[in-house]
Amino acid sequence: MTLLPSRQFPGAVHAFRQVTAHPHHRRQFRLAVIISGLVVFLMIWSYAHSPSEDRPFPRPPKGALFPSSSSPKDPTPIHFKPSSFNWTSFPQFHAVPIIHHLPKSTSSSKLLPVQHASFESYVHSQETISRQKAVKDAFLRSWDAYKSHAWLADELSPVSGRPKKTFAGWSATLIDSLDTLYIMDLADEFQLAAAAAVQIDWANTSGDTSCNLFETTIRYLGGLLSAYDLSGEAALLQKAKELGDMLLVAFDTPNRLPPFWLNFEDARRGKQVAGFNDPSASPGSLSLEFTRLAQLTGQDEYFDAISRVTDFLDETQNQTRIPGMWPRLINFRAEKVTDSGFSLGALADSLYEYLVKMVLLLGDGTGIDESLSEGEGARYRRMYKEAIKVVEEHLVFRPMLPPREEGQTKSDTIPDILFMGEAVAYPDRIVTLAESQHLSCFAGGMFGLGGKVFGFDDQVEIGEKLARGCAWAYGAFPTGVMPEIFGMVACPPGWKAGPCEWDEDLWEAKTKKPGDGNENLDIAAVAAARRLKKNGFREARDPRYILRPEAIESIFMLYRMTGKEDLRETAWRMFESVMKATKTPLANSAIKDVTVEGETDKLDSMESFWLAETLKYFYLIFSPPDLISLDEFVFNTEAHPFRRP
Repeated sequence: MTLLPSRQFPGAVHAFRQVTAHPHHRRQFRLAVIISGLVVFLMIWSYAHSPSEDRPFPRPPKGALFPSSSSPKDPTPIHFKPSSFNWTSFPQFHAVPIIHHLPKSTSSSKLLPVQHASFESYVHSQETISRQKAVKDAFLRSWDAYKSHAWLADELSPVSGRPKKTFAGWSATLIDSLDTLYIMDLADEFQLAAAAAVQIDWANTSGDTSCNLFETTIRYLGGLLSAYDLSGEAALLQKAKELGDMLLVAFDTPNRLPPFWLNFEDARRGKQVAGFNDPSASPGSLSLEFTRLAQLTGQDEYFDAISRVTDFLDETQNQTRIPGMWPRLINFRAEKVTDSGFSLGALADSLYEYLVKMVLLLGDGTGIDESLSEGEGARYRRMYKEAIKVVEEHLVFRPMLPPREEGQTKSDTIPDILFMGEAVAYPDRIVTLAESQHLSCFAGGMFGLGGKVFGFDDQVEIGEKLARGCAWAYGAFPTGVMPEIFGMVACPPGWKAGPCEWDEDLWEAKTKKPGDGNENLDIAAVAAARRLKKNGFREARDPRYILRPEAIESIFMLYRMTGKEDLRETAWRMFESVMKATKTPLANSAIKDVTVEGETDKLDSMESFWLAETLKYFYLIFSPPDLISLDEFVFNTEAHPFRRP
């Protein structure tokens, strides 16, 4: 039965009749109604005319990256379109109460400035402007090729021109490039890409039954959050939240530690379990993205999910075979850390990077989490400091290098550089291996960042030597580019003793001579081995270059931290070499072998980080230092800058 108003609310009706009984009261009532209606109208009009149609979240501080002259000429509307499946409507099988809450304060009173003070008098020279433009032109060339031949695909094959699916078909290159487009002041291109990004349906996986949790988080979620932080387009944050809700399902396991793969069917059936031999960097490198999502939406469930992973890392940090570090592979299901291999390269790298960067995102620890005896920022700071001491002791090495000119033996002719190696923990000893990776070149920037933030000048110095080591390795190969993995011989006294003199006997003892174990080794291989020895390399175990960013990342970071202009000259030499070795008729490609002389063999691969990271760092080092200042932003491991609260 439908009740009449007087039966539903008799008291209200009686009061209304009393108020309007007198003419004077009726006039006052009408005036109040008119004013109320005008206020409601103005609120609705203001909401409807704000820059995006979908705006449930707070807008970040307005940046000035798009000057009015660079506003889109014919802006494509950026309208959020929901995915066809809403994971928030799906119940979790292993639900837990939220115990970790975002710190109420993100005070950074104890954190020191990152960027060098000399930039206050910075002058943007014509030469630097020219180099900045050259990088932007290289980006546009690859971006235009992607638009023409692989629009909305994950990647472009830069030799054949075919589209390629690598990450569930969700347009990895497009989303990974959003913030680069914005930073490079490409307003129309950003508008076009953002409009496409907010239409993506996460439920449409192009046939894939699972997604890589780590890669999806750093590329897709990180890309969307950064693009929102820069532009304030609320539809981008809505799409990021939608993805975050899907990825949050990966934490629905019995121990709340996520698997390497988010298997959609297992998630729907409640069958997910943590992995038993997974890379430590996988769940260990999700904290920046989930924390920033929590900060922007005000929803603690994202922060709680990732903080439980941090709980596990915190509890096990001193239970490993090299206490203070975590092994490359971890049994997250049984919560055991028994593997013997340790590295800052593949499988483990960004776990360590995120410890110091979480301090920048959360503040110095003055906001206390009720579940902890210390602030969240303070916890990450403590974990980073413990880890970095062990890294210095067991992973850093100084290469033994031949004298630059025949007959020279004095160590002062040898460059003062360092590399990041590997470590193996045996029952009775820990062995440092003088094998390095392009991936581990990020460590120079990480050491420098930790040193600047916490006031440790010696770590900035180590970071600079690591960064310069990777840059030196670029110039040591015929292509001017360093390989994926290479081996050297470490100086016997240890890295702190300074450059050491060349020891031919030690070299012979440590190096497998060409032909050993392979009598069919051809003349070209022998010649290549001789070229390697000339610069102190035992081998290039994986001689590819796949357009990686880590070396230029550290050079950029150290430039911003030290203000040393020669690092820009180093960056320019690296850029010219990379372009020469990788350029194709369409864009740029990974190459098979950096040790060859002459034309390189292209692998027909251009991962999205070429546009998201490598060219972004090259562009930023030739840009004014206040463009994405390290005192205002922190980069995730895919070079997506998040605004520091």
